[in-house]
Amino acid sequence: MRYYLLYSILLTGLASFSQQLPEVRAKADTTKIRIGEQINYQITIENADKGVIFPELELDSLNRIEIVESLPIDTLKEKLIKKYVLTSFDSGQYVLPQQRISIWSQQYLTDSLVIDVATVAVDTTKQAMFPIKAIQREPYTFQDFKKYLWWLIAALLLIALILYLRSRRKRTPEEIAAAIPPYQLALQRLTELDAKQLWQRNKVKQYYVELTDIVRTYIERELSIPALESTTDELIETMTDFNTSSSLNIQNGTINKLNGLLKDADLVKFAKFKPLENEIELHRQDARKVIDELKPKLSVEENEVVE
Repeated sequence: MRYYLLYSILLTGLASFSQQLPEVRAKADTTKIRIGEQINYQITIENADKGVIFPELELDSLNRIEIVESLPIDTLKEKLIKKYVLTSFDSGQYVLPQQRISIWSQQYLTDSLVIDVATVAVDTTKQAMFPIKAIQREPYTFQDFKKYLWWLIAALLLIALILYLRSRRKRTPEEIAAAIPPYQLALQRLTELDAKQLWQRNKVKQYYVELTDIVRTYIERELSIPALESTTDELIETMTDFNTSSSLNIQNGTINKLNGLLKDADLVKFAKFKPLENEIELHRQDARKVIDELKPKLSVEENEVVE
């Protein structure tokens, strides 16, 4: 009798203990949907309200099922319910695998579920067909050009650097001369020629080379006549024709004076002619007179502005 009572007590205790073990279940409100429809999926834990860890939900191996929403855990008396809203946009049959739930560091598995996703049937005989719409362009915004902003800034900085370096660069003698008005440059060069005292140091030929170059350069810049590349006869002929067909009103005496100066200089440069000192001084005076007489005269209105 004692043994019978002992066995009864042990069996009753084991039965009550087994009833207290956690139970894990998973279910869905439906396992058959059409593309884009939703499934309410939930995991229920009974006989445990503490020490439960819900890991991240494991989806199908093809990742065709998506989680729309993960709802907070509902807590009831010795029961936990975790709900998910799922969907899929690819037709086919997919398996939601067993979910691993940790309860007091012990792993429990739910059942797996098979989800069927069907396409939406379209009756093309009743569905009206519409033409394809043209591509609509969105208006440009600042964000569209923001990526080019740094390139623009870099380009502007590069241009500024180039301009700065060019402004710092020393100008060549030719560039400096080109910036001086022709008349002022001619007088400046005559003064510099006098300071060299070439003919006084028996460098007569070099003196006449530079003297005629001053006069020819002035004529070319002031009258736009190719004086540097022309012979004396060609230059005089060109100036005569130019004077006849234009309003320069160059005096014949000026042209004759220029002709005499250039021909005497040609004799010095090419025929080893050696002029006297007074002849050299006269040639220097003639050069200044030709330059002065070829200087454009200001009109009446221009004179009034200058005054």
